[in-house]
Amino acid sequence: MTIERTEPGKRMSQAVAYGDTVYLAGQVAADTVGTGVTAQTQQILGQIDRLLHTTGSDKEHILSATVYLADIATFAEMNAAWDAWVSTENPPARATVEARLAGPEYLVEIVVVAAKGR
Repeated sequence: MTIERTEPGKRMSQAVAYGDTVYLAGQVAADTVGTGVTAQTQQILGQIDRLLHTTGSDKEHILSATVYLADIATFAEMNAAWDAWVSTENPPARATVEARLAGPEYLVEIVVVAAKGR
């Protein structure tokens, strides 16, 4: 089987597909200036949609998601965006944890694994 890399860089690829499975790198908001957890989550979910589309998948085929929050007290704010976006017919397995992220400007990071198919 071929390994397909999407948006590869020197350090990492934004997505890697192998067989019928797609692995996304941790996604953070591109625009963090003046944004809160809900807005950052919305941006990230848009990036996930774009990457999944590029790799032949979509949110209906997400198998698992891990959400990292800089502050677990913002869980409800993140869920406001997540609940408006997630497939209620095909929700993935999900974990949410508090973690120190790569920089203080990042409030949310999401990692997704999905099956190919649309």
